[in-house]
Amino acid sequence: QVQLVESGGGLVQAGGSLRLSCAASGSIFRINSMGWYRQAPGKQRELVAAITSGGTTNYADSVKGRFTISRDNVKNTVYLEMNSLKFEDTAAYYCKLAANGLYLWGQGTQVTVSS
Repeated sequence: QVQLVESGGGLVQAGGSLRLSCAASGSIFRINSMGWYRQAPGKQRELVAAITSGGTTNYADSVKGRFTISRDNVKNTVYLEMNSLKFEDTAAYYCKLAANGLYLWGQGTQVTVSS
């Protein structure tokens, strides 16, 4: 069984920065893609950023140039560095991993940006 533990959310002023982490533990055979999604109240969950096992990244247009996704394959951890945060970045952020042939979700961490 694989468990995902997210951390790093919080309250920050507009223009500030936060770094999210998502660590996978347990019976991990192989992690392929890793990504971050977010869901604001009343809105659908959307992809923020993703990274393949080979390091290829893609980002939502709304975060390009401000957010950076990275991964540590030794620690089975994916990170999301968020800079120049905006009020509209406020949401619950979820990590998603493709591992052991399954898609796994983290429990979510809240990011609140005050204007």
